[in-house]
Amino acid sequence: MTQPINFTISNGIGHLELNRPQAANTVNLALAEGLHAAATAAAHDDDVRTILLTGAGKRFCGGGDIGAITSAEDPEAFITELATTADAGVQALEALDRPVVAAVHGAVAGAGLGIMLAADVIIAAPDTKFVFAYPSVGLTPDCGVSVSLPRAMGLQRALAFALSDAPLAAEKALEQGLITEIAEDPQSRAHEVATAWAGKASAALGATRQMLRQSNATSRAAHGKRESITIGERVGSPEAQALINAFVSR
Repeated sequence: MTQPINFTISNGIGHLELNRPQAANTVNLALAEGLHAAATAAAHDDDVRTILLTGAGKRFCGGGDIGAITSAEDPEAFITELATTADAGVQALEALDRPVVAAVHGAVAGAGLGIMLAADVIIAAPDTKFVFAYPSVGLTPDCGVSVSLPRAMGLQRALAFALSDAPLAAEKALEQGLITEIAEDPQSRAHEVATAWAGKASAALGATRQMLRQSNATSRAAHGKRESITIGERVGSPEAQALINAFVSR
């Protein structure tokens, strides 16, 4: 049976692939559960130094599986469970202490935006379309989109994108901060980024991504204290010691 999430590890890279290509990688319960399981597995595997996030088929992610929602016996209960489960997976990705790079293509819509924005670097194919999508079916955001979208684009741009519900082309998405880079072969380029991270101080990169992502959750004073404690802990790590010794001996 085909799994809705493929997760493999090679050369320090944990490759997490959304794998419902026949359904545009739309999010159903199985995919949401698989996303959480893969992110949790990555968090507990020391062989994973970085994450590569991709989608199989013609689209990265078409959002929530509307067919599954409409066919549910109790749509309200079902969509609440689906949104909660999917958000747990997104939060698990966001919380990882390893850097995450995403390669996106085709379309990124609705919940797909939340999954994509769990990545620290996002590389898109030139013809990728980004769609807020929720208002077109009378729904509101899930998967942390109402948090991650304004954080990436700024509040006014995020509001304009969300309330117009018009597709955003890759060039505009790049201009507005939604993505990091455009590449003809986004997966190959993203793999280059992941390979570079895996060969560097990936633990330091992972701790850095956590601190930047969580910086709005605490006061400036509390975050400064966290920085001081973390850098103190890092300096004694084997990773830092090796790099510091190499630096001073140049």
